[in-house]
Amino acid sequence: MQLSVRPRPHPRPHPRPPARPRSGSWRRGLPAALAVAALVLLAGPATAVSPKDPGGRHCAHPQKVRVPGAERQQASCLDELTTAGTVASGHTDPADWAGLTPKDLAVPEGVPGLQIDGYFPDTSTTNTNHGWNHDAQFVVRLPDRWNGGLVVAGTPGNREQYANDRAIADHVLSRGYAYAATDKGNTGLAFHRDGRRPGDAIVEWNHRLTQLTRAARTTVARRYGRPPSQTLVTGISNGGYLVRWQLENHPELYDGGVDWEGTLWHPDGPTLLDFLPATLRNHPVYATGGEGADAARAALHTAGFPAGSEFLWQYHHTVYWDLTQRLYREELDPGYDGPTEAGTPFCTTGTPACDADYDYAARPAEVRKAVHRIGLTGRIGKPLVTLHGTLDVLLPISRDSDVYARMVRASGRGHLHRYYRIEGGTHADALADTYPDRLRPLAPCHHTATRILEDWLTSAKQPPASHTVPLPADRSAASLANTCALEKTSGAGRAAETTPH
Repeated sequence: MQLSVRPRPHPRPHPRPPARPRSGSWRRGLPAALAVAALVLLAGPATAVSPKDPGGRHCAHPQKVRVPGAERQQASCLDELTTAGTVASGHTDPADWAGLTPKDLAVPEGVPGLQIDGYFPDTSTTNTNHGWNHDAQFVVRLPDRWNGGLVVAGTPGNREQYANDRAIADHVLSRGYAYAATDKGNTGLAFHRDGRRPGDAIVEWNHRLTQLTRAARTTVARRYGRPPSQTLVTGISNGGYLVRWQLENHPELYDGGVDWEGTLWHPDGPTLLDFLPATLRNHPVYATGGEGADAARAALHTAGFPAGSEFLWQYHHTVYWDLTQRLYREELDPGYDGPTEAGTPFCTTGTPACDADYDYAARPAEVRKAVHRIGLTGRIGKPLVTLHGTLDVLLPISRDSDVYARMVRASGRGHLHRYYRIEGGTHADALADTYPDRLRPLAPCHHTATRILEDWLTSAKQPPASHTVPLPADRSAASLANTCALEKTSGAGRAAETTPH
């Protein structure tokens, strides 16, 4: 989920106003933008390099490149589109990616081009970037030296459109891709206020990524004179959920996708509403020690949190588990606590309407219907590569990607899926800096997965079979931050036998 819950490291020039009540805002602004027709998808590799504009001019006539459906946009010709330049120029927000990447992740540079910031019609106001106080914000980056491809992304958790800049955008831009990202239409810890019906805020996430993809494809064609030869969709956590949903529901827009620990939603579970209440009930007993601690630890293991992950539990209890349960339960089941909004923080079991006692299976049918509106089926229509860390203790792998891999197989789409379980990976890559002897970041694995997907699409080269990727014995923090081999090795054989694919 990757919620932004810690204070931002620097002040924002425009304070965030209170979020507005549920308003159905996206429904009024979306139709016109969604009416923009998608360009025909052209087959072929994303390898052709485009020269600069005629006459060698850098970013010639940036004002002529319009994003269809945008209510507002501003174009900037930049000497550097990666964070090597955008941090200093103010064309990104480092607070937006805080906690998502290891400190040793390389920062590529040498990517001049055009950046377009803007927003689509919307009436919710949680995103304060640029002082716009307007949601449905996006960023589109168009490198001068283009490889013919486009990568689109939604953001993790409740973050804004720059959240993927270090983990994803830097890498794909350095390889010549155009890049576009959306804030998903609502942001912040009160995202659940957007919309009228339970689930509306998350429903909007999916529509906003579809909207951006169509608009970005047209924008790329206007900038370079031809549509992208490949369109890839990718994202982390909630962004990974969007990848799955897009390839299930709009495969015609994409050639393939990379899903990095995507959130699993299915009306029959498991979802975070099934396993997080168990953590809220049992972790305090485990952390206190004494009588009942062993039984509480066993209950956490049963809920899906693997043995060996105990060293991560206290951090996640403090930062993620309670807040995530309350916010997403409020979005999908606001009636559980009546007029109280998003429950009572860290309430003890037995407290009225306490999320520690939440029982999804016992809730009214309307709750299941809300989850069904955002649910996944496994019926992907284009190639998908999934990555998930074995030590993820926000979305435990046995309750998430292991299950989704089985769903894909059951739907008869297993030939379109590769699933790599990353030993020692956890949900937030920055934790690898805190525990370099126990964890590895997933960012370099995502970079490798993107290249594997490219080969799969352009040369019909079959990617490595799904398996568990072992943690290298001779690892160092610096090397693990920038390298990740996903090919099967002899050392991965036994682990691969337990892979649910």
